[in-house]
Amino acid sequence: MSGNLGKEKDSKEKDLNVPSVKEREKMSKASGDLGTESHEQEPKTKGKDAKDGKRVSSAAQPGVAFLVDNKIKRPSPARGTGKKSSNAEVTKELNKCLEENAVRLDLSRRSMHKLPSSIQHLTQLTELYLYSNKLQSLPAEVGCLVNLMILALSENSLTSLPDSLDNMKKLQLLDLRHNKLKEIPSVVYRLDSLNTLYLRFNRLTTVEKDIKNLSRLRTLSIRENKIKQLPAEIGELCNLIMLDVAHNQLEHLPKEIGNCIQITNLDLQHNELLDLPDTIGNLSHLYRLGLRYNRLSAIPRSLANCSALEDLNLENNNISALPESLLCSLVKLNSLNLARNYFQSYPVGGPAQFFTICSLNMEHNQINKIPYGIFSRAKALRKLNMKDNQLTLLPLDFGTWNTMIELNLANNQLRMIPEDLSGLVSLQVLILSNNLLKKLPQGLGNLKKLRELDIEENKLESLPNEIGYLQDLQNLVLTNNQLTILPKSIGYLTNLTHLSLGDNLLNHLPKEIGTLENLEELYLNDNPNLHSLPFELALCSKLTIMSIENCPLSHLPPQIVARGPSFIIQFLKMRDTYNAMV
Repeated sequence: MSGNLGKEKDSKEKDLNVPSVKEREKMSKASGDLGTESHEQEPKTKGKDAKDGKRVSSAAQPGVAFLVDNKIKRPSPARGTGKKSSNAEVTKELNKCLEENAVRLDLSRRSMHKLPSSIQHLTQLTELYLYSNKLQSLPAEVGCLVNLMILALSENSLTSLPDSLDNMKKLQLLDLRHNKLKEIPSVVYRLDSLNTLYLRFNRLTTVEKDIKNLSRLRTLSIRENKIKQLPAEIGELCNLIMLDVAHNQLEHLPKEIGNCIQITNLDLQHNELLDLPDTIGNLSHLYRLGLRYNRLSAIPRSLANCSALEDLNLENNNISALPESLLCSLVKLNSLNLARNYFQSYPVGGPAQFFTICSLNMEHNQINKIPYGIFSRAKALRKLNMKDNQLTLLPLDFGTWNTMIELNLANNQLRMIPEDLSGLVSLQVLILSNNLLKKLPQGLGNLKKLRELDIEENKLESLPNEIGYLQDLQNLVLTNNQLTILPKSIGYLTNLTHLSLGDNLLNHLPKEIGTLENLEELYLNDNPNLHSLPFELALCSKLTIMSIENCPLSHLPPQIVARGPSFIIQFLKMRDTYNAMV
């Protein structure tokens, strides 16, 4: 039984639609995925991932996700543009634009099915925004806009474009995202003044050889289509800086990609890539490479030539090893994601390969050992994710990782944490869930900056008194252990907002819990020996969610327990007041 304990909790309690205990706990606790640095939210994983039997992280995934599609600065919509507009209103806007000789026109979100042919008179326009309408085609008269530099047509139902667009000799940006194009209209290949072309989320299956005509392109996004191959002529786009082909069906890249030597961002994630051409090493300006969720089994040695690379994401491939000392050559690399592969050991290259690394994600591999000294030169390392591996011990120099801020060791086979955990003085997030721990070291108390501690699903029978020193702690998860008591020092955790104690063997709570003045969520569910609650619990004035499901609470009046947490808190308040009077 659980409920909300707000100011109006009594009158509204029956109307609350509160998730189950498990759901609330999962929503409240951190995901445990470290090194997740996605730059944009990604669409759902393709069916191939399920087919391959590979697990997909529940959190937002790490790695290379580009914002190349999101850099258009739309003008602020005029008042009322979110509402449906009549043809008369659109015509009025066109006339106003003509009278004022305006160079920018925004007709977005007008529910237009057809663009009036009178658009032809607005030859002074340099920017035309038609986002989020219901256009299935454009009139040929739009080709009269010979001064147009930006044409934004995203979120319509276009299946083609008129040939008259090739009159737009000054057009630099064409946005066709979220339409119904089955092929790139032939007129697009004739717009040789383009430097930015967005075709994301259409129904494209091919890119024609004529792409070579767009030699001025700097940004090309064709992600989220059904493209199976790129033509060799892609290599003639020598000015290309950003290429986004994510979420397609590519199995190979043409070797000519190596001619695009100006590329800095290359996003190939969520394809079917089986290999990479050696010519990828020619991309000496590349600083972000996204290859997550492909079918790669090896990385070419030539990648070592990409010395400007800062972000390398190889998550969810079939890789078991990297070329020897590859990482040592990537002297600017700061984010490396090797999660969900088949590594049985750390890459060969020694401590030098992690010299510049800030974030390392090795989650969901088959690693049973972190080599001694492997991070001895990793002075920049802030995040390490070793979740879902086969670790049984931590290295003897574990205590020297004093720059670490987030450490995830969940889902391993650790039976103990070394006492020199005390050396990790910068640690703010520590995830130790789903291991075999029976106790925690006293050195835990030295982690004064710790904000989150997750020890769910271990075999803890008690907590060290030193836990009381963690006065910055906000989130403490102890679900599914074998705890019978809590130390009185837990009362010093005055910044704690979330305390999860479900599925333990607690027989009482210390009265010191009443000093947790910032506590908002308390999970006590499934403690079969918990027969009473301290009166001091009523002093937790910010408590809004308390779970008591499957707790006997036999020392409290059954009619109070039956009415839920809010009534229990009121009862404890009254008893506390009565005791004070006595």
